[in-house]
Amino acid sequence: MDKPRKAFASAKQVAELAGVSRSAVSRTFTPGASVSEETRKRVISASDKLGYHVNHLARGLLRQSSGIVCLVAADSDAPYTSRLIRTLVHSLQQAGKVAMVLESSGPSESADHALRQTLNYRADATVVLSGTPPQSLIRTCLDNGQRLILINRADQFSGPHNISLDSRGAGRTAFRTLQDAGCRRFALVSSEAGTPSLMARERAFVECAEEQGTEVAVTRNGRTSYEAGVLGARRLFSAGDPPDGVFCITDLIACGFMDAARHEFGLAIPEQLSVIGFDDIEQAGWASYRLTTFSPDVVALAARVVELATKAGETEENHRDLIEVPLVMRDTVRQS
Repeated sequence: MDKPRKAFASAKQVAELAGVSRSAVSRTFTPGASVSEETRKRVISASDKLGYHVNHLARGLLRQSSGIVCLVAADSDAPYTSRLIRTLVHSLQQAGKVAMVLESSGPSESADHALRQTLNYRADATVVLSGTPPQSLIRTCLDNGQRLILINRADQFSGPHNISLDSRGAGRTAFRTLQDAGCRRFALVSSEAGTPSLMARERAFVECAEEQGTEVAVTRNGRTSYEAGVLGARRLFSAGDPPDGVFCITDLIACGFMDAARHEFGLAIPEQLSVIGFDDIEQAGWASYRLTTFSPDVVALAARVVELATKAGETEENHRDLIEVPLVMRDTVRQS
């Protein structure tokens, strides 16, 4: 037979046991509130005996603040997204917030549902890491008083904070780096996701090539995954005039691309083929890859998100942050 569920102790019970007022209990658990050391000790002792815990959610709702920050993400199992979420969760917890992660992968209805949940939970702020939710739904969240922080989106309406990595700068730097390495036949390997950040890298790389009078072979395959890189290699190296300089739109794609290029087509990297990725995931530094890649400062990005999520007052209009992403040179680009 199941044991009856233990009832939560109340602040009134703690006050009676400690011999203090109900307000003294409240002040004891309110950071910065004035309470004597003797009273604090009595309240803490009584709380421990009764198993009392402050209901921060209920307290927050009374002052129109839940303390919750929702993170809406697609493909949260991908190495870079996983690292970003982990860093954001840790940073938010350090700031006294509760992080709620909502998965938005799959059809657009999943993203819609995820964002609507943030309204149901009265989140203090929502961070959208996914390029999936439509502008109309984001507008609905703003109209309901939701503080929104968008990462790597191209929305132009006022209201949310936009934090973007400098994908265009990275795309142009990638082309120049491969060109300086002596590459003459260029390719770009991407997925069919079509998110703003991926497309910005692609367009910048292609535009930079066109300015130099050079064409780029572009291949897009399925999800932003290891398999997309494998398929990209098969398509590029099964055709005539294969590339000798390739920009893979993410590191995960680059890992699949390099494995297929080496093991299926016998190509030596970087002697016969130079490759650049983006994200600087853990695998990029492994001895098997030693990938030259762009390395976003995830810790700095998370710190900026926390600053915005905990900022009091009205949301700034049309606020945009553009974060530069340095190139980390390893062993996959031929040295000229």
